Amino acid sequence: MKIALINENSQAAKNSQIEATLKKVVEPMGHTVLNCGMFTAEDDAQLTYVQAGILAALLLNSGAADYVVTGCGTGEGAMLACNSFPGVICGHVEDPVDAYTFAQVNDGNCVAMPFAKGCGWGMELNWEYSFEKLFGFGSGNGYPAERVVPEQNNKKILDLVRECSFASLIESLKRIDALPAHEGITSLEKLVTRAVNAPGFRKVFAENAPAGAIREYVESLWA
Repeated sequence: MKIALINENSQAAKNSQIEATLKKVVEPMGHTVLNCGMFTAEDDAQLTYVQAGILAALLLNSGAADYVVTGCGTGEGAMLACNSFPGVICGHVEDPVDAYTFAQVNDGNCVAMPFAKGCGWGMELNWEYSFEKLFGFGSGNGYPAERVVPEQNNKKILDLVRECSFASLIESLKRIDALPAHEGITSLEKLVTRAVNAPGFRKVFAENAPAGAIREYVESLWA
């Protein structure tokens, strides 16, 4: 499985620590980590948690990645942004119990973690144990044992409801990029175009996204 890591600007300084911990856990399992940045807080391409959601949607819907690990200060904003798009089921994961139950009950493909709140002494251990529970026990197996069948059924219902609720990804992104200026809102213009031109994302997407409509759309924004 290809697991993409995306950091937004407020927590970009922790990117290398998160990447190292994620690789330590998942590479022995046979998974690959794709680091999309931000790599440092001083990167020229500054990504917000909203743009992290945009990039997660593109990676997952195109097939460039199978799973996305992202977050922000609390993880809440990144979770909401990711869940704004089709093809993304993002859980808010603070600890190993969150990680295990999200994997087994909700069977998603993305997590948003708090990389500031609660991240003091021992934070790398919490990340490590959370990644172990997230990726080390399969997914969609249900929990607890007496609730396996209804929980698996609820997940299938959720998938169908989401299919009915979302417009196509490309049309949604085109509308976002065309948003007019709004008083009191900065950095809104060409939100998608600026996000997909971040060097880390460009490299990962170019090397991993298969041919198709989403790749063609992203490449048109690179041009």
